[in-house]
Amino acid sequence: MTGQLNRVDVTVLPVGWLNRKSGSLPTEVSGSWSGALSPDGRHAAYVSDRSGSPKVWVQPVGSELTFLVDTGEHPVVSVHWSTGGGWLACVLAPGGAPRTEVWLVRPDGSALHQVAGFGTDSAENVRWLPGRPLLAVTENLTTTLLVNAEHGTREPIATGELISLFDVSPDGRRALLRHGPRSGRYVVVRDLETGVDEYVTSGEQACFGPDGSVYARSDAGELPVLVRASEGTVEVLASSETAEVESFALSTDGRSIAVLWNVRGGESELTVLSPSGTTAIELPGSVVSGISWCFDGSTLAFTAEGPGQPHGVWTWDGELHPVSVEEKAPNAVRPTLERFASHDGLEISGWLFQPSTSGPHPTVVWLHGGPEAQERPGHGALFQSLVDRGIAVFAANVRGSSGFGRSFVNADNGALRYAAIADVASCVAHLVETGVADPARVGCMGRSYGGYLTLAALTAYPELFAVGIDVCGMSNFATFYEHTEPWIASAAVSKYGDPVADAELLRDLSPITRIDRLRAPLMIVHGENDSNVPVIEAEQVVAALAERGVPHKYLLFPGEGHELQHRSSRVEFLRETVGWLTGHLLPAPAVTGHTSFL
Repeated sequence: MTGQLNRVDVTVLPVGWLNRKSGSLPTEVSGSWSGALSPDGRHAAYVSDRSGSPKVWVQPVGSELTFLVDTGEHPVVSVHWSTGGGWLACVLAPGGAPRTEVWLVRPDGSALHQVAGFGTDSAENVRWLPGRPLLAVTENLTTTLLVNAEHGTREPIATGELISLFDVSPDGRRALLRHGPRSGRYVVVRDLETGVDEYVTSGEQACFGPDGSVYARSDAGELPVLVRASEGTVEVLASSETAEVESFALSTDGRSIAVLWNVRGGESELTVLSPSGTTAIELPGSVVSGISWCFDGSTLAFTAEGPGQPHGVWTWDGELHPVSVEEKAPNAVRPTLERFASHDGLEISGWLFQPSTSGPHPTVVWLHGGPEAQERPGHGALFQSLVDRGIAVFAANVRGSSGFGRSFVNADNGALRYAAIADVASCVAHLVETGVADPARVGCMGRSYGGYLTLAALTAYPELFAVGIDVCGMSNFATFYEHTEPWIASAAVSKYGDPVADAELLRDLSPITRIDRLRAPLMIVHGENDSNVPVIEAEQVVAALAERGVPHKYLLFPGEGHELQHRSSRVEFLRETVGWLTGHLLPAPAVTGHTSFL
């Protein structure tokens, strides 16, 4: 493979190829993701942590040979292959923090250089424009630009508050932009000569078609749909009365559209729309993400996972082909979807992982981040490890979660957050009433927003919980707004409230306000470099519990940010978390010799 722009010579391979199965590579990894295909679909680049932290690897599709692309010391978040084939755009997270940089490198590992996210800036929403050596990038949700990989230039396209760039028309006269905060984002076409915006739809994803029309995932209605907008008319291309269009990928020639669906409370379906009709792809895992076409439209790449089945990269060209896939754990527990009425009658749900023995069980309620994320039946080493030790896990989707329609995802905005906190108590009540949970042995844990919700539930309903774990959660909205990244704060106002106008509401919703009510032994976990939820959020809780003599443990990870990027950190987190929960929910001594699900 050469590094020449607009050319891929697939008959020449870089020096340093290894065999994934017989070479000197670790046998245990957390998986591979972010599959990106060469223009002809014959090679795949992807991110894997098989070297200890997330790095970029290149592999011929259908071969076990793989090549590590040296991008430096920092963890890689995602990789994107240029439509000409000569460059990989790699999104790096220095120190594991939310701030990200964009670096370009040849597929053979040469010519590594940074193009975006310099200094304290953070670059995101990276996309190669079809047929051009141009990379669309957004910095700090305020500045959008095109990076020319051939000439090394950075051309500003549009600026503004909470703005992001999706696409630029081939003639350079129109830009496709996203505006707005969380829960209020919308897509416009901007005339770059006049600066006039034309509204397209409410939504989070869009691109130009080859004829200049706009394809978008629209969430203007209750359930997101796929639309095509052209000359003032909007045509719905894919919709369902019961499922959401989660994302889509349009081939360069516009003839094929891959549509990823969110169905049945969080499972995936994947269909391809083409002139010959609709094709349903039989998926190798219950949850799919990261769909993308190669430049010539012959092959689709995606990531798939399932219970006990780590993230793996697959391709589809009419048939499925594994690229970088790990073996599924043979004894993994598959969860069941539980739906029930919450305290005010609103239906909420979650995925229940149960031990094989009869209940009631010691049980942990897990709360995801976001809050607009969704708990889905994917791979979770923590859940499987706990079930293996006799502890049930209920991965809840309380109000505010995505995947259940527009009304549900906005049902916790502002003062409605009190109802989301009460949902956690409703989860416990349901688990106890159905005989799943032993009411004297219920724990609560979550990360990011889920960490906040854990602290909120532990202080609002202290009598319900025997143990808790807060992973990088907010404890005080005032200090969160003061110390988080400015663009994160601006985008969060629509979800949480304004730090000035809603100061009293945010004070009352902050767990630190009621920290004296917390009784359960609590472990606090945080990354030292976290600039999304800064470490001061953990330090306040630790200091308050120490002052009050509440049993606690503080697990701080140097060199990590809002996500634990390094495998060694994730191993330590799993060991400490399982130890903390079993120590407080199971009778001593703890049983040893359990299965590893990493």
